[in-house]
Amino acid sequence: METFCDLKQKEVINVCDGFRFGYVNNLGIDTCCGKITDLIVPVQTKNGIFYSKDKEYVIPWEKICRIGKDIILVEVNTAEVCRKID
Repeated sequence: METFCDLKQKEVINVCDGFRFGYVNNLGIDTCCGKITDLIVPVQTKNGIFYSKDKEYVIPWEKICRIGKDIILVEVNTAEVCRKID
């Protein structure tokens, strides 16, 4: 069984184009049914050291292809999963 701490240590990679999103830092949860709905990954700045304070990737749980030992493979359109933080 995986825990949230385990997920945070795995890099999220898009199988469509090889894009490396980064590492999970949060989860979206539907409190009505108690299910995880999304993986949330902060957008890195151009230099790759700092995170953007106003954007994040929200990857729907059903778009996960495989959760491996070190990585999480997803199949998404990268532009469609980037959102502005309110």
